[in-house]
Amino acid sequence: MTKMPMPSAAAPDTKIYERRESAVRTYSRSMPRQFGKAQGVWMHDNAGGRYLDFLSGCSSLNYGHNHPVLKAALVDYIAGDGVTHALDLHTDAKTEFLRTFEDVVLEPRGLDYRMMFTGPTGTNAVEAAIKLARKVTGREMVVAFTNGFHGMTLGALACTGNAGKRGGAGVPLNHVSHEPFDGYYGEGVDTADLLEQRLSDPSSGLDAPAAFLVETVQGEGGLNAASPGWLRKIAALARKHGALLIVDDIQAGCGRTGGFFSFEGMGFTPDIVTLAKSLSGMGLPFALTLIRPDLDIWAPGEHNGTFRGNNHAFVTATAALREFWADSAFADDVARRGGILEGRLERMADRHGLSTRGRGMMRGIDVGSGEIAARITGACFDAGLIIETSGAHDEIVKVLAPLVIDDATLNAGLDILETALAEAIAPVKRPLGVAA
Repeated sequence: MTKMPMPSAAAPDTKIYERRESAVRTYSRSMPRQFGKAQGVWMHDNAGGRYLDFLSGCSSLNYGHNHPVLKAALVDYIAGDGVTHALDLHTDAKTEFLRTFEDVVLEPRGLDYRMMFTGPTGTNAVEAAIKLARKVTGREMVVAFTNGFHGMTLGALACTGNAGKRGGAGVPLNHVSHEPFDGYYGEGVDTADLLEQRLSDPSSGLDAPAAFLVETVQGEGGLNAASPGWLRKIAALARKHGALLIVDDIQAGCGRTGGFFSFEGMGFTPDIVTLAKSLSGMGLPFALTLIRPDLDIWAPGEHNGTFRGNNHAFVTATAALREFWADSAFADDVARRGGILEGRLERMADRHGLSTRGRGMMRGIDVGSGEIAARITGACFDAGLIIETSGAHDEIVKVLAPLVIDDATLNAGLDILETALAEAIAPVKRPLGVAA
């Protein structure tokens, strides 16, 4: 029998948070509970409530909370006094990760990348990627895309489109041109062709770029999914104009869109790939920049980070690769489950005259406004479903369920979303003067 959410009504004592935690906190404001335990697809609060997690740490928990195989690997490693922190020294844990990533991910896909351990989070991987692109090409300009999100440190933030995030920088965010993403001007306008025209015109004002930085599916920007054809054109433009192609696979990678990488089977190979979020498999900080071997022109220590040697993350990442990616079974199941999600969301959208966004297990519904979306996610939380929004106006209700979720539990969560959606949309569509 499928377990169902059991939300609690008890809000925690938040005085310590209000007194000592920065006002920058966000998720806890819309989900005011004290969580003490998590396992699989469930989070438990300290008042006995059980919540189905359709946020998954913003895709940092693709394999759910505390997966038993990953947890056992980490517990055994810690119990054996395995090295925790090692900067970039050689360790058993790093050796196993490097070999496993080579054997399980790179070689079966015919990819040849060197692995650069950049530090704990995705923004570190992006900073390394754009810094290297500028070093290799001797150019400054990076082409990023509208609605893209790449991180909160200044270089990555300069490549991010969101005005609210950019506003916190306090300094000019330069040397980036934000070009229109696929579909930005609607159907019938090929924005890759527009970019080609700009790059080919010496009077366009667009300097020769060091790199193109692109997400195949824009996670925070509204689940906008680029077509394979558009991405191939962007890859060709990069080659033609002497720029490097960087794919930011931090949220869309590690199986979220089906394959380990979101660009698999699309007919192009990035020069640089950034990974983080679910790379460790268990929510441990771990970021990686994959670079073509001929681009690896760093001098020793030229770019580093104190926590680039998180051996606990190496251990769980290795366990995740072996558990889920040693053959095609997991990816096939994710693709099948993504079809279930797509079908359910499409039916909900059709019923209310809305539209869907995304690809694989990275999908959502455009409900038209952030106010309506907040009403929906609030109602979902009250019913025991953790779910959030994305998009320029937070208008996309975004489903990031764990990839390991079973079909019955996935459908149970989508039932909650469907009810909340109908209740939130109905008042908007009711004719003026008609009583509820």
